[in-house]
Amino acid sequence: MAQPGDWRGVCAEAATLPDVYAPGFFYYRFDWVRVGDGKAFATGYYEPEISGSPVKTSGSAVPIYRVPPDLIRCTRADGGNGRGRIASNGQCVLYFTRAEIDDGALAGRGLELAWAADPVELFFLQIQGSGRVKLPDGSILRVGYADQNGRDYVAIGRLLRDRGILPPGGASMQAIVDWMRANPEAGRALMRENLSYIFFRELNGPPLGALGVPVTAHGTVAADPAFVPLGAPVFLTLDRPEASGLWVAQDTGGAIKGPNRFDTFWGAGADATHTAGGMSAAGQALILLPKRSTARAPAQP
Repeated sequence: MAQPGDWRGVCAEAATLPDVYAPGFFYYRFDWVRVGDGKAFATGYYEPEISGSPVKTSGSAVPIYRVPPDLIRCTRADGGNGRGRIASNGQCVLYFTRAEIDDGALAGRGLELAWAADPVELFFLQIQGSGRVKLPDGSILRVGYADQNGRDYVAIGRLLRDRGILPPGGASMQAIVDWMRANPEAGRALMRENLSYIFFRELNGPPLGALGVPVTAHGTVAADPAFVPLGAPVFLTLDRPEASGLWVAQDTGGAIKGPNRFDTFWGAGADATHTAGGMSAAGQALILLPKRSTARAPAQP
C-alpha cells in the first residue's frame, strides 16, 4: 500500500492557491501512482431525505436506532474478534442480524432516535450512511453513521442480477426500488438478506466522512484505506464523464473494498439522487502522493 507521507501539509498549501495555479501544483508536486492494475470501478452515494417523526405514529412506525450499549468488540469462542455482544451465558457472540433487529431484538430499550415512515427508504438511508429525516412540522433531523452491527454487507442489487430478476447493468437504485415497491413481500425478504445494519446519531451540521470533516458534493470519494490514504487526491478517468476528474479520499464504506474501488459523493436533492443512484463507472484510477513519499512505500507484489 502507498503511504500518506506529508500529503496533509501539501494539500493545505494547495487550498491557499488561486485556481489558475492548481493544475501545475498537482502536476509538479505529486507523484501520480497506479495501485495494482489501476482498473477502477466507481459507484455513487448521496444524502437522502426520508419522511419520519420524532415519536412513533401510525404513519411512522419504523425505528431509526442509536448505537445499542451492548454492541461491543469482543473475542468469540471460535477466536474471531470484532463487533458482537455478550450472551446470557457470558460468551461473546455475533450481534443481531438485520432480520433479528427488524423482528424486535432492540425494541423497548429506548434506542429510537426517530421513526421512519417507510422501511425501504430507511434501508437506502442505511446504505448511504447519512441523510435527512423530514419531520411532520417541516423541520429536518440530520442523521449520520454511528456504528454497524458487524455483519457482512450484502449488495441486494447484485442478488437481483444474479437471480435474473434485473438485467446486467440494469440494477440502478431506482430499478431496485421500483421492483421492491411492486413486490413488497419479496422486497422485505430481500432486504433481510443484507445482514448488515447501520446505527445512527444526530448531526448538528452536514454529513461527516471518515476523516471527521464534512463531505463535499462532486469532491469527496469513499475509498478503502487499506490501499488509498485518507485525504489523498484521487484522479479518476471513467466511462461516465461526470465522475471523471480529481476527487479527495475523505470517506469509507462497508461495500468499498479493494485497491481501485471508489464511491463518489453527489450531495442532496433530486439531481444527486438520480446521478448517484445510477452511477456505475469503469476506468482507471491514479492516487496522488507528495513527491518522495512513494520511495518510502512498500513495493507492490
